[in-house]
Amino acid sequence: MVESCVGRPLFLVLGSACVAATRAKLSIRFRSKVSSVFSLRAMAKTTPSQSPSPPTPKKLRHDMELFGDVRVDNYYWLRDDSRSNPELLSYLHEENAYTDSVMSGTKQLEDHIYTEIRGRIKEDDISAPMRRGSYFYYTRNLEGKEYVQHCRCYVPTSGAPTSVYDTMPTGPDAPSEHIILDENVKALEHAYYSIGAFKVSPNNKLVAYAEDTKGDEIYTVYVIDAESGMLVGKPLVGAITSYLEWAGDDALVYVTMDEILRPDKVWLHELGTNQLDNSCLYHENDETFSLDLQASESKKYLFIASESKITRFVFYLDTSKPENGLVVLTSRVTGIDTSASHRGNHFFIKRRSDECFNSELLACPVENISATTVLLPHRPSIKLQDIQLFTDHLAVHERENGLPRITVYRLPAVGEPLERLQGGRAVDFVDPVYSVDPLESEFESGVLRFSYSSMRTPPSVYDYDMDTGVSVLKKIETVLGGFDASNYVTERQWATASDGTQIPISIIYQKNLVKLDSSDPLLLYGYGSYEICIDPTFKASRFSLLDRGFIYTIAHIRGGGEMGRQWYENGKLLKKKNTFTDFIACAEYLIDKKYCSKEKLCINGRSAGGLLIGAVVNMRPNLFKAAVAGVPFVDVVTTMLDPTIPLTTSEWEEWGDPRQEEFYSYMKSYSPVDNVKAQNYPDILVTAGLNDPRVMYSEPAKFVAKLRDMKTNDNLLLFKCEIGAGHFSKSGRFEKLQEDAFTYTFILKALNMLGSDQQ
Repeated sequence: MVESCVGRPLFLVLGSACVAATRAKLSIRFRSKVSSVFSLRAMAKTTPSQSPSPPTPKKLRHDMELFGDVRVDNYYWLRDDSRSNPELLSYLHEENAYTDSVMSGTKQLEDHIYTEIRGRIKEDDISAPMRRGSYFYYTRNLEGKEYVQHCRCYVPTSGAPTSVYDTMPTGPDAPSEHIILDENVKALEHAYYSIGAFKVSPNNKLVAYAEDTKGDEIYTVYVIDAESGMLVGKPLVGAITSYLEWAGDDALVYVTMDEILRPDKVWLHELGTNQLDNSCLYHENDETFSLDLQASESKKYLFIASESKITRFVFYLDTSKPENGLVVLTSRVTGIDTSASHRGNHFFIKRRSDECFNSELLACPVENISATTVLLPHRPSIKLQDIQLFTDHLAVHERENGLPRITVYRLPAVGEPLERLQGGRAVDFVDPVYSVDPLESEFESGVLRFSYSSMRTPPSVYDYDMDTGVSVLKKIETVLGGFDASNYVTERQWATASDGTQIPISIIYQKNLVKLDSSDPLLLYGYGSYEICIDPTFKASRFSLLDRGFIYTIAHIRGGGEMGRQWYENGKLLKKKNTFTDFIACAEYLIDKKYCSKEKLCINGRSAGGLLIGAVVNMRPNLFKAAVAGVPFVDVVTTMLDPTIPLTTSEWEEWGDPRQEEFYSYMKSYSPVDNVKAQNYPDILVTAGLNDPRVMYSEPAKFVAKLRDMKTNDNLLLFKCEIGAGHFSKSGRFEKLQEDAFTYTFILKALNMLGSDQQ
């Protein structure tokens, strides 16, 4: 039985229902005592021989007691859910001013690097056109513009089967381009602008898109006429996510969040009706679960999933009869994770369990979902990551030995029985380390579209003929500025962790500049959480380091998903420290093999990767010359004890629930804020976004404040908080390049590689 409700969707203001203190029922007692008077040091006018003084936030003692243990947080006051406390905002502005002052002497280099990075971009360009019916859809970038135009071109179908050689007509006789939506126009009135979903109706007449103008990942949904651009009905407002799909041509399904920004309700909106009359199809009351929404490739069904970190179950909605509501496809069973798609008279189900930890693929008739057939059995060494269905084919996205791969199978005709799949065709790739991702493909075709890149191969879109095995390059990102991929070497090495586990490392360097004699500067990146795979992709801005003689490396540490599900399981909960020790082992390996020395070793990570950086600089501060922690999740215990903070309840299965003593003690032993010591630290840059709903700005702010108070050397410690942005920094494509230029300049400054024109 599906729980449903009818009524108005949830409306909220971010943070309005949050409280600043952890619940008293946890037996935590708070005592506050002002231990110093607030004193923000004014930024003194400096001469070239003077250094500016860093801000000194006040200390307001805040005791937190649990299990007989008292943690003291002198900077708890920095948390303000309303983001409006004048004292707090003044402090953040002072930190930004201090950072600007310290980096003012390198502004010329930063501007040069920014110009260099931007100079690699072909600013006027289009994406690879994607055919949907009688239209080719694509996005266009214009020279000097931050955002894209969403465009289409009408090309009547010829009746011929889709081919990998099909192209959108160009030239004077080609059909004219139609601009559906210009993000540059929409962004004029906003400091931040992002479209999280852009969905064309099945009949190609309407477009629904989700818009975020603050960076807080709360969206407003608009429906417009695809030809005229005129608004159809009133926008959908409230705590709406970017999960948005069409249910036929006249209805939308969307997901809203509760007061802690947990996606908890899925709604059906019929065009032309009032949002207050929308039907709530399902409400997930369990605070450890969140909702997800996906459309089948056939577009005949929508799949609504409720998921925790270890459990996932699925409902389906028939898009031809959305008023009939949701039907259970897979049951809610703890430890069982399922996802689904559809083709013909069958549902296809990817299923993971403790026994089938790398997942198996099942199929069942639409009319008899209990009659399942195993199409691909579980394989301990191969992780089944995703599938793409077509009328006559199945593309399976897998991982083996840390690398992605695609295997294609031909399916029996629709209506015929499905049996265990045999004799798949593997797609070939050339680089030793690379990244492959699925892209939208035409369901009723034999053409698979995917993106491919490596650390030296720009992002490329391929169409693959699943019958002949022929791949045709449809688009490769143009890299200007004299880029030549043959100048760069990519390789993979393996470090040995403290328990003997082999940790893969992806590496790239400019072969004409690097000596491999310990003298080269090196930047080591890591993440290692949520089963996310940090594959070795291309990033054009990175070449501003590579062309200065840097080696760039990625440590594929446990907690990520690169080596399969168990790789993730062995880097979470009470095994989380493996993530940090793996990273340290990779750093030591690179030093031992003369890729660098510790005096030339810099490290970088964002979000949960920022937790990694915070943990390892506490554990081994003398191993690194410089560290960059972007929007870092560093106040682990305090955050995970507070269920009013977004993501907390849903992540107890990722980090552990510190309301249990075993998890409390373990998390406290690595939480960066709780482990800052009176010791020397490397040069450190920390960033944050004031509107960040994933990692509250107060976490990096507290980390920096405590480091300032306790570290015993004068190495750089800079904090840069974007006042008008969220977790993903600024929204414009050139604005993002400015952040890269600033980060690279900081690293060069820490390594004393500024050049003769810098002080």
